[in-house]
Amino acid sequence: MDNKKPKSVFKQGAISSEFIADSIAKHQTKTSIGAHNIFLGQVRADVIQNKTVSAIEYTAYEEMANNKFHEIREATFEKFELTCMHIYHSLGLVKAGEICLFVFVSSPHRKMVFEALEYVVEEIKSKVPVFGKEIFEDNSHQWKINN
Repeated sequence: MDNKKPKSVFKQGAISSEFIADSIAKHQTKTSIGAHNIFLGQVRADVIQNKTVSAIEYTAYEEMANNKFHEIREATFEKFELTCMHIYHSLGLVKAGEICLFVFVSSPHRKMVFEALEYVVEEIKSKVPVFGKEIFEDNSHQWKINN
């Protein structure tokens, strides 16, 4: 692993469709890319014990989380033939229906992006210290269980 300080993947609030579109558009000049794959994690309006989730408030141990995101990124580049990869995760309040996680991988060939994206998302969900507090419509809350 290199000694660079990991770049922060965090964005305050929801990840906008404009941000996602702009990220995709920036790759049109990279003509060695033959395939992209994108994962968008969206906050669900789950019903838990007859209460509906209206938002999730995300918190993290930012330095630790950024280090873990960096480790996952480096491991993914070692494992798969990728041209580039971008990861963005929300902090703060994200309403039901809004995007909280944006993972974007690119490669010369399509098969790699499918395998790499699944690997990255599963690693993020199982290893990164990001926590979500589910906020219900009645303003009560509970810590989210990752699944």
